[in-house]
Amino acid sequence: MPTSQPESGEKPKSQQKPPSGDNRRGAIAGLIIAIMILGIGWWLARDLTAASKMQDCLMSGRSNCNVIEPAR
Repeated sequence: MPTSQPESGEKPKSQQKPPSGDNRRGAIAGLIIAIMILGIGWWLARDLTAASKMQDCLMSGRSNCNVIEPAR
């Protein structure tokens, strides 16, 4: 005999709402955070590479290690 009440240990089933714009907002926020992390990582890698090259130059005993920018 079917009953409309849930048995012990079961939660009553509720109707599922269709997906709304909230899940898209979270995905966009995650994408923005990922892009920011990649940008910071790229900047940090370039900065550490430049510092490493400067240290290598100084450790070799040279004194003219400054980067000279060409005139435009």
